[in-house]
Amino acid sequence: MTTKQRAFLKGLAMNIDPIYQVGKSSITPEFTIGIAEALEARELIKISVLKNCADDPKEIAAVLAERTGSEVIQVIGKKIILYKKSKNNPKIELPREKKKND
Repeated sequence: MTTKQRAFLKGLAMNIDPIYQVGKSSITPEFTIGIAEALEARELIKISVLKNCADDPKEIAAVLAERTGSEVIQVIGKKIILYKKSKNNPKIELPREKKKND
């Protein structure tokens, strides 16, 4: 993913609210499945890490991205933004990558 594409997704994410919260039980298999389903439906999601969660938000983001096959777009404080292109119903059109001879 290019810097331009990442910046584009960050801009889109500014206007969305967190749809999941990570609490003291951290990442459970059910939570991971829910995140994967949300990514398939929405492509871009925001997750909030609650104060009672002892794990580092960057580590949580990395684990979720690995388990769901998504990309970490940004981690700011206790907010995580993940992106994964939908297999069945792609909605977000990323800016095109420039070819070297353009």
